[in-house]
Amino acid sequence: MDNKESLKKSLLFSGLDDGHLAEVAAIVSRRSFAKGETLFAEGDTANGFYLLVSGSMKLCKVSPDGKEKVLHFVHPGETFAEAAFFGDGRYPAEARALEKGEALFFPREAFMGLLERNPRFSLNLIVSLSLLLRRFARQIEELSFAEVPARLATYLIELAERKSTTFQGKTYLDLDMKKGELASRLGTVSETLSRTFRKLKEEGIIDVEGSRVLIHSMDRLNGLAGRPHTANGARVG
Repeated sequence: MDNKESLKKSLLFSGLDDGHLAEVAAIVSRRSFAKGETLFAEGDTANGFYLLVSGSMKLCKVSPDGKEKVLHFVHPGETFAEAAFFGDGRYPAEARALEKGEALFFPREAFMGLLERNPRFSLNLIVSLSLLLRRFARQIEELSFAEVPARLATYLIELAERKSTTFQGKTYLDLDMKKGELASRLGTVSETLSRTFRKLKEEGIIDVEGSRVLIHSMDRLNGLAGRPHTANGARVG
């Protein structure tokens, strides 16, 4: 996939015609990364932002005592680090690869030039940042008010919506991160997460084997997450 085709899959560049997409493609560079590699560290000078083409990435903060808090998991087609354009000029978190992949890099000065020449870029950037803010607000709400089983159910449902296999009414999926990282994402500890997985298994809602999860009842999982659903278990809205 060339750079122009990769741009078309991003919300930030949706609605742009081929001519404008070509302008953007002309300023980007493609960067490959290995599993575990850090694209930038917290506090580094924000000299640009990224669009994930393949692989997966996590944005996290590391405390002085070495504890890690995952802020967001980035999936292909998503941009990240745009907010650094409008802050103090430094990346507010670390970006570390969960698996090997590629990303497009947008240099700050060249992209700012495009914003000045094309108002549509500015509008799309505002929409993208608004959605990011809404996502973080929802995450904070989940961590503040929902119990761990509801948080886990929500995560499994959203993961199933992105990538899963359904056979004879059952849904099969692979966790997209280690369980320790998932515990951090859900605002809990590994021991509590393990007990929650075990509880859902005992109740017949899921089965777990390593990183593979079998969902027996999406209807019950939706109920646990507090989401409305139809009679056949599908999520409403």
